[in-house]
Amino acid sequence: MKADKLKNIWIEAEEWVEGQWNYDNNNTDVIVTLTNGERYVGSFFTYSNIKELKNKNQRTGENLNGKYLWSSDMILIDKCSRQDIEQVIDELLKQDELTSVFSKIVEDGM
Repeated sequence: MKADKLKNIWIEAEEWVEGQWNYDNNNTDVIVTLTNGERYVGSFFTYSNIKELKNKNQRTGENLNGKYLWSSDMILIDKCSRQDIEQVIDELLKQDELTSVFSKIVEDGM
């Protein structure tokens, strides 16, 4: 799949209140829309955010006191900025891996 098949990238974090999106330590859902109308969803996590989530879960007792963490369609990234997310998506498209890494969104009735 080539990058020219890309129509739109929606990043959930861009909808948040200003100042809540920390590029270095956060996670966000991303929806990729292709020119054929197909949509795919993935969740980007920074490496720092994984460590913070583990520490939080150890404190709160969640996920067996931080023994595990999972998220469907997880993609780890250095920085959770639009620029870095777009670079990863472009690379996944170029390598024809987007549909392996992201999950296809299936609308009701389709």
